[in-house]
Amino acid sequence: MGRIKEIFGANVFNKNEMKKRLPENVYSAMINTIEKRTPFDTSMADTVAEAMMDWATSLGCTHYSHWFMPLSSVTAEKHDSFLAFSEEKAIEKFSGKALIKNEVDASSFPSGSVRGTFNARGYSIWDPTSYAFVRGHCLYVPACMVSYKGQALDRKTPLLRSIEALSREGIRILRLCGNKDAREIRTTVGPEQEYFLIKKEYYLKRPDLMFTGRTLIGAKPTKGQELDDTYFAPIPNAINDYLDDVNENLWKLGINAMTEHREAAPCQFELSPIFSTANISNDTNTLAMQVMRDVADKHGFVCLFHEKPFAGLNGSGKHNNWSMETDLGENLLSPTKTPFENTQFLLFLAAAVHAVGRYSELMRYSVASAGNDFRLGALEAPPAIVSVYLGDELTAVVDAIVNDKTFVRKHRNILSVGVPAIPEIRQDNTDRNRTSPFAFTGNKFEFRMSSSSQSIAEPNIVLNTIMAEVLAEFADRLEGQDDFEKSARALIKEIFTYEKDHIIFNGNGYTKEWQKEAARRGLPNLRTTPDAIEIYDKPEYVALFEKHGVLSAEEISIRKEVSYNNYSSVILIEAKTLSRMVTRQIIPAVLDSLKLFDSSTDCAKKAHKKITDLLEMLDVANDKLSKTISDASGKSDRSKAVFCRDSVKAAMDNVRKTVDELETVTPEQFWPFPSYSDMLLKN
Repeated sequence: MGRIKEIFGANVFNKNEMKKRLPENVYSAMINTIEKRTPFDTSMADTVAEAMMDWATSLGCTHYSHWFMPLSSVTAEKHDSFLAFSEEKAIEKFSGKALIKNEVDASSFPSGSVRGTFNARGYSIWDPTSYAFVRGHCLYVPACMVSYKGQALDRKTPLLRSIEALSREGIRILRLCGNKDAREIRTTVGPEQEYFLIKKEYYLKRPDLMFTGRTLIGAKPTKGQELDDTYFAPIPNAINDYLDDVNENLWKLGINAMTEHREAAPCQFELSPIFSTANISNDTNTLAMQVMRDVADKHGFVCLFHEKPFAGLNGSGKHNNWSMETDLGENLLSPTKTPFENTQFLLFLAAAVHAVGRYSELMRYSVASAGNDFRLGALEAPPAIVSVYLGDELTAVVDAIVNDKTFVRKHRNILSVGVPAIPEIRQDNTDRNRTSPFAFTGNKFEFRMSSSSQSIAEPNIVLNTIMAEVLAEFADRLEGQDDFEKSARALIKEIFTYEKDHIIFNGNGYTKEWQKEAARRGLPNLRTTPDAIEIYDKPEYVALFEKHGVLSAEEISIRKEVSYNNYSSVILIEAKTLSRMVTRQIIPAVLDSLKLFDSSTDCAKKAHKKITDLLEMLDVANDKLSKTISDASGKSDRSKAVFCRDSVKAAMDNVRKTVDELETVTPEQFWPFPSYSDMLLKN
């Protein structure tokens, strides 16, 4: 622990470093910007930049970079050196202007059709509320990214806007509840990151993993996760060494990596941090994923964040644990000991439930991706139907409110295992529901639909914005009322009366009965990503985002077009990769194996016929896949996405079915790729 204390945050320009290196007035201004969101005085930028540079160069840095999150699957960075020249002498220089703004080519990042190739100018702009950090030889400055005209072309900008919107409207509710001291509301997030680790030697022999992040072929191994013997199982020594290295790197970056364990599938793991504000959590989760990839390479592994890298095994998610707290540290979703009497808690709870109930389509859109379509509803993640789980105790509170009864809190049971030496424990008031997309878990909601590879910005942009809208409606209705308590309780009852039979559902989300019940309730079932993308620019949703200053109609159009293009591109890359693997590696290898069957025995004839029949089937299926890929060209954004979903994926499935059967009958020494057994059971 002593070493952790020494290294924690060592590579972060945090408050401690600022206090050491900045004049008192500049330090105070920075703290006000970070904690109170006051505008930063740009006249102090040179002083801050120089202090940052002095700190960074003391750690061996030679370059700096704005670090931002375009609408792609990776972060962006452009390294500039601190080097400048004066009287033919090299000097170190980092100006306030360079700290605040850098120019990027906005037409080279995903931008829909709003930015043409000739419209190149864009800007990355320093986010002073997120700490700069050092990795390798470079100082990284977290930044927003906008086009020349100010359109958000990144994930951070609308996230920050949504945080401001929720705080603005939530403070109105706090004032009505008598809280005069809180200045802002902060959304807090704790993302649970799931991932797979496989040996790099296997990865480099699998074009599908290298180009798409998932296996496009692979026969099911004789042993997968049927025995439930991997979850929380002992961590292999080689993986422990990797995790030690990951933790040290994360701790140096001030990232609170706390929990690590094996997950349900072979070679699957999870890493979870301590809660932080939504903006910081988004930055640190993105950074943690980069660290995990880089460190894996050093240890001879590859870290896979794809939602479904191996068919037939559990996929990976990123549970988005979301709550709200004031700047004074009060958790607004904490029920306290008397939730039935706690009007403030009930107002925020009702607002969250109502927001998800009204905008469940947007919630589904926020986690839409080609990879996540494999996972949702696959008996390892929530279904695509959004619902809210409150648990036994809060459901009893809701029932009491709806039925005008007094809630009587049950005493928590004491659990004993029946062995005197084993301590008794106090049972929680409610069980957990792993099938619920949006589940209350004590003092927060866990949005379980989020996918492992995505930025947590997207679901939190939606959550914050829909919450701001409902809180604004609540405030509009309650402000000016003579009897606030009576009016608030009436509003709470009205909301819960409606949502009790609409969005609240505590049962098994996997059953067919729930699908029928959800349809009866009018809950949308957007099964695939193209379905979810289609709803994004409904007039009421555009009006919602514009009202709260989170996204303009043009920015929504950009994001919708990028989403369609990304979905189609992912599937077409997968299809082309699969077709090439079949043509150039699988068919030649299997043909080569047929030389083993040159005897006249019945067994040899039977094996030879089985393989040749499958080869013929594969050749036909692969030809059809190639034609289907060609047919996708020239289609519009939505029609191409739908075609990829309905036709290209179906053609890929036909190829895979034959390939996987062929793998099981081809002599092992001839099969050109590492098998599932190699990758998952020999790590």
